[in-house]
Amino acid sequence: MKDTKIQWHPGFVSAMNLELIKYRECLEFEKEYNLNTKPLEIDLLVIKKDAGTDIVNEIGRIFRGHNIMEYKSPGDHLDIDVFYKAGAYAGLYKSYGSIVDERKAEDITVSIVREGKPQGLFEYLRKHGYTLLNPYRGIYYVEGNVLFPTQIIVTKELDEREHVWLRALSGNVEKKDARLLLEKIKGLNKKGERELAEAVLEVMLEANKRLFENWKGDEKMLEALMEIMEPQLRQREESGRKEGRKEGRKEGREEGRKEGMRAGICGAVEMLRGLGHSDAEIRTVIMNEFGIKEEETLEYFK
Repeated sequence: MKDTKIQWHPGFVSAMNLELIKYRECLEFEKEYNLNTKPLEIDLLVIKKDAGTDIVNEIGRIFRGHNIMEYKSPGDHLDIDVFYKAGAYAGLYKSYGSIVDERKAEDITVSIVREGKPQGLFEYLRKHGYTLLNPYRGIYYVEGNVLFPTQIIVTKELDEREHVWLRALSGNVEKKDARLLLEKIKGLNKKGERELAEAVLEVMLEANKRLFENWKGDEKMLEALMEIMEPQLRQREESGRKEGRKEGRKEGREEGRKEGMRAGICGAVEMLRGLGHSDAEIRTVIMNEFGIKEEETLEYFK
């Protein structure tokens, strides 16, 4: 599966921020953390600001002070070498403190995240004396000869409602998961949270274009997407009005408003086309949402 053009890793970082949204004030997220001057990077480093913070979230329950996260996109392999590499990164991270033993081994964990279950890796680990515990759906603790507490997260097995964000990072997303994602996004009010959610949504849309072809004519999905996009559309319209006020002329204000609306409509058309909706369906939606006539929609479908 070739997915080099899809920005899986930024989507993963955004998804983890949202998975742990209740604890974001207590955690520090450092993406692509550099271990040294050479090109060795941890996909995501999650640091507890206060060691005493208890994280109840299923994924974060294992967390200690410093938590190394390795993410493999759907097209990447997760084998024994990746397993050892993640552990090696944790070892290097432990050794690179500013003083000897500054970062305690018992204060470091390793999490490896992938959509599908790595059957070959699991067989290898069991054959070599490791124990795999499965305390929650999609979460496997590796016990045995490991330097740091380690978990392997299989995102497609995670609870649908509890882990919407990570489950959305799939090239084979189910309709129910897409609906749950849209519902979650609608419930976010803070600008930063919405931006994180939109990064996850963008990955899901890009990775599932063929699947969305089968969802044409779904009015509820269209309505949900338009609700999600509404703040962006309103923001663009407001930017247009501000530009008009700067010009200080009635004509400028009106042109600014129109330009903002045009930008919003173009964004709506692009997204809905990406979901596989026909131009006829999209034309009806933007006529209703923006109060424009059918002939006025023609410029957006060239």
